Amino acid sequence: MRHAPALATAATVLSALAALLTPAPASAAAAAPGETVTLPVRDALQALPVEPENRAGYERSKFRHWIDADRDGCNTRAEVLLHEAVTAPTIGTRCTLTGGSWYSPYDDQYLDSARQLDVDHLVPLAEAWDSGASAWTAKEREANANDLDDPRALIAVSAASNRSKADQDPSTWMPPSAGYACRYATDWVADKIRYRLAVDPAESAALTNMVNHCPNEPVTVTFAR
Repeated sequence: MRHAPALATAATVLSALAALLTPAPASAAAAAPGETVTLPVRDALQALPVEPENRAGYERSKFRHWIDADRDGCNTRAEVLLHEAVTAPTIGTRCTLTGGSWYSPYDDQYLDSARQLDVDHLVPLAEAWDSGASAWTAKEREANANDLDDPRALIAVSAASNRSKADQDPSTWMPPSAGYACRYATDWVADKIRYRLAVDPAESAALTNMVNHCPNEPVTVTFAR
């Protein structure tokens, strides 16, 4: 009986998170962007709504990117490359990057040219559309596509691995580097929570299997919308 209050508290937190992530009528009050939640990844995954996906109407152009939000001459792609560089590149005219080196965790490779890298949307834009972003405003989709506030949202990886992934979710694609699997699954769950996105049944099953074989680490997420 000594553990009952703790169990009740965990259940209350999980129930509250599930309520926040469930789409609500426009008139209903919702948690404001900027609210932060911390929860073990397995509980966080359970809180995500499970819904079928719908790609009707999707066009990549509906997610405007790459933008230069701070008007410093470097767009979102360049900002990610600069932030994630193992060896800093030289910044030239119009934020052209030369030299430098990067690590691609998807395939466990070191690369020595920015041209060899893509900046990947961890949750692909098409996947975001399928699982809730179709109902967003154009500004919300732009913010998602250029998210520099959560380092899990955008990641510099080899062009080959990113193009192999394309718009697939974890039920059909995982990084070739097995050592990155737990981090990828955990970050995927966090990113879906951040944007209040759903998971489809196959995606939910695949992620559940993955996180059940990974450390049940806490994830801290700040809602973006």
